[in-house]
Amino acid sequence: MEGLLPLWKERGMTSHDCVFKLRKILHTKKIGHGGTLDPDVDGVLPICIGKATKVIEYLTDSGKTYQGEITLGFSTTTEDKSGEVVEEQAVTERISEEKIDQIMASFIGEITQIPPMYSAVKVNGKRLYEYARNNEIVERPSRKAQIYRFERTSELNWDQEKGLLSWRFEVDCGKGTYVRTLAVDTGKKLGFPAHMSDLTRTASAGMNQKQAITLAQVAEYMENGTISEYLLPIEAGVAKFPRVDISEAVWQKVKNGMRLDYNVFGLSTMPDQEIALFYQDKVVSIYQPNPKEKDKLKPSKVLRNEV
Repeated sequence: MEGLLPLWKERGMTSHDCVFKLRKILHTKKIGHGGTLDPDVDGVLPICIGKATKVIEYLTDSGKTYQGEITLGFSTTTEDKSGEVVEEQAVTERISEEKIDQIMASFIGEITQIPPMYSAVKVNGKRLYEYARNNEIVERPSRKAQIYRFERTSELNWDQEKGLLSWRFEVDCGKGTYVRTLAVDTGKKLGFPAHMSDLTRTASAGMNQKQAITLAQVAEYMENGTISEYLLPIEAGVAKFPRVDISEAVWQKVKNGMRLDYNVFGLSTMPDQEIALFYQDKVVSIYQPNPKEKDKLKPSKVLRNEV
């Protein structure tokens, strides 16, 4: 069995839990996921099965869409509702929708984030959450993230008695974006401690909520023999690359990992990015410019050496 499975991860499970269960359900060890989801977050988790595990890195690098909720009034250790409260400041006056929309729009583009302490980012060989659990303070490296769209999708909900203000949002973002941190930073710009009070990933790596199936459904479809109907081909995992179809003669060279001039592939100019090579409608390799040899392309990943 091979292919890409759009799994709907339910809350209360880690991404690793899902892979562990799928190995038992699908009776195969060669399974990986393309993009971690926190236990408190549900949503689309791209799963790679068999030879499709070779494209995991391309799924992880791809864009994602989330729907969630931001709450002003207090912040937490984990930047979401599961953590301990670290700062409180009641929202005593209603903030205008216009101001919130303006602040959210200011994040569109390339932004700099400091990852939350409860995250898997490594510092000096240890993950940040390991430091956090030991109450150790460590300097966190800033990192760049890309925000393509960040919009409010509901009216404001102001709980005057509790001093909380919340609203729902949708965001399209690039790899490595911490949506929890985006919620906290939105609050900071509005002058209040904040946290991400809800989050669902609705799309990832070209897979969306409508395509996704749960673990229970995977088990059901595996039992009745229809699971293959819900798997996407490996080719879906390289959709972001320009496609180049090659001849049988070129295929004989490509499957041996040869470095080749760009014009061998029928290209009029040297590509400035990786390209996906297809033979007989199957993706066989990813090639990239070779900086050491002018006009030559080299394989960055061989996906198939037989068709």
